[in-house]
Amino acid sequence: MIRHGLVLGGGGVAGVAWQTGLLAGLLEGGVDILDADVIVGTSAGSTVAAQITSGTPLGELLARQIDPALQAPELSPVLDTDDLLELSLDAHDGATDALDLRRRLGAMALAAPTVTEAERRAVIEARLPSHDWPRSELKIVAVDAETGAERVFGPASGVALVDAVTASCAVPGAWPPVTIDGRRYVDGGIRTTENADLAAGCDRILVLQVMAAPGRTHLDDQVAALRGRGAKVSVIRPDDSSASAIGPDLLDPAVRESAARAGHEQGLHAAPAVAALWR
Repeated sequence: MIRHGLVLGGGGVAGVAWQTGLLAGLLEGGVDILDADVIVGTSAGSTVAAQITSGTPLGELLARQIDPALQAPELSPVLDTDDLLELSLDAHDGATDALDLRRRLGAMALAAPTVTEAERRAVIEARLPSHDWPRSELKIVAVDAETGAERVFGPASGVALVDAVTASCAVPGAWPPVTIDGRRYVDGGIRTTENADLAAGCDRILVLQVMAAPGRTHLDDQVAALRGRGAKVSVIRPDDSSASAIGPDLLDPAVRESAARAGHEQGLHAAPAVAALWR
């Protein structure tokens, strides 16, 4: 039996909108990706993963992105974009390896001024149509702020879905680390932005990559490893129209409508190629 994997990467509220639009476009183009056996969600991708496995029709999820009257309320970070970039660069400076970098980013997150955990959790609650884990194999990635170790939440983890998604979306410096079982967790994207390696064991894998940072080869390395094990893997990144719609600030709620519409159009165009992968 062929096993299918869907990997949904990080990318802020803009990434939620674009990935939702793209999946809706694929469906409208005749490709139902929601039958994936394994879904990996990181940061923005964890929101999308929880939404698309909730039983809510994709058309309704798309409407929640493009109709201002249906859009979930969002908060603005206490720190502006420039401050967040400076803190991130400071954390990167002097990091000895990937694990050390995660710990440094976690320490930065623990010290940064943010909204409260309760305020941030309420935002995620409003985003999710259902607060129950689905029956499908859903993997939501977060990172321990102190140790830098990853933690993969799923239906059997004993952790509430809202808490898992809130932790996975806790961008260091922008949002507060999330307390779960006495530990503090931050954005799973500081492990790698997509964590595609967690789809190992699937034969057909579709990866949605919202942001590709220059010099970062994590996804390329993971895709090569998956292909080395015999998997067929396709990566979809924003095309020029989608990139323009998303803009430079992935945390800006104002771009949700344009990003979702561009993603939908891109999904329609990508449907034939994805259909060939998925069968």
